[in-house]
Amino acid sequence: DAMSGVYSTLSKRRGEVVEEISKPGTPMVAVRAYLPVNQSFGFTKELRSNTGGKAFPQCSFDHWQLMNGDPFDASQKVGEIVAGARER
Repeated sequence: DAMSGVYSTLSKRRGEVVEEISKPGTPMVAVRAYLPVNQSFGFTKELRSNTGGKAFPQCSFDHWQLMNGDPFDASQKVGEIVAGARER
């Protein structure tokens, strides 16, 4: 099932589903979700792989969101993200 592949791929990349919109008369469903930018690299390839090529993303920037925690503490998620960005 393609929808389970969509949800598992979003979940693995800290995605947050906002809404599902069924297209009447078709088996198509549009899923609106928020995905952190740093998790979007390679997302298309993984999504297509996990859905057998049945799903494809259309991405656009929506908003900034603050993360709680200390960005200088690598033991916290926000610190882990900052440390990962600095390694690149």
